[in-house]
Formats: sequence, C-alpha cells, structure tokens
Amino acid sequence: MTRNFARGLVALAVAVAPAAAGAKDYVFGDLRIGHPWVKATPNAAPTAAAYLTVTNRGRAPDRLRGAASPDAKSIEPHSMSMAGGVMRMRSLPGGFAIAPGATLALAPGGDHLMLIGPARPFRAGDKVPVTLRFAGAGSVKVEFTVETGMPAAAMAMPMR
Repeated sequence: MTRNFARGLVALAVAVAPAAAGAKDYVFGDLRIGHPWVKATPNAAPTAAAYLTVTNRGRAPDRLRGAASPDAKSIEPHSMSMAGGVMRMRSLPGGFAIAPGATLALAPGGDHLMLIGPARPFRAGDKVPVTLRFAGAGSVKVEFTVETGMPAAAMAMPMR
C-alpha cells in the first residue's frame, strides 16, 4: 500500500509540474509579480478570470489600477465576496491597493482580473499578453499562462 501511495504522489507531482513551471515571475522596480495565469475557458465564454500575486517591496504604496490585452475587449479588477450564502462580484474601478511590504493575492474564489470579451477560447498552455497598469510604478507587459483548475504554484506561499 505504501508503494502505491508513493507512486501516486510521484504521478501527481509529474502532472502538476508543467502547470507550476508554466507561468513566469517578473520583477518591475519594487514590485514582484508572481505566477500570472488565466483559467482555461470553454468555447464562446464571455469572460475569463486571471490571477497573480504582486508583492510591494518598496516604501511607498502602489495600486494595480487595471490592465489591457489584445486578447480581450477589456480587463477589469473585480472583487468577489459571499454574503448570506450569495456570491457577489463587483468591478473595482480604483483597482487594488498594495501597501509597502504587502502582497496582493488574486486567486480563485476571491479578487481577480476579469477579462471581458476574450478574442478566442483560452486553452491550457496558451500565453496571453497583458499590460498591467500600476498607479505608481507605471505599466508593465507580462505574459499570463493559461492553466486548468488551481495550479500548484498558486497555492504556494507568495514571494518575499
């Protein structure tokens, strides 16, 4: 039984490794952008959700105001919450604040970037070019990797 359990763990690690290795991390001034990824979509999906972490290693606050991509009509910062058993999602026109020393974590089931009007279905392994717009740091081009489910890297501790 122990041998089968070990084989199962090895098989799981091999299956998850491509997803964990797929997304690239970025350094942009005092900001560390970790594991940008987009969840795979079915054909004709009207939206897609994108996730990442942003660690502010500077002394001044910053704000992720929004983003743009040639692969979507628009990208909006969105907040998701549960109230009385009802899931609520709303656009955040001001974006997400990132205090000095803090990490913004956009993850499934919570805050995210909503890609509205994808130009195509997003398939696992695809790359989606995105320009992130920060209030203080300016704009930076990053590449989001399309992944299915919850990638192992997204569950890891944020970069410090």
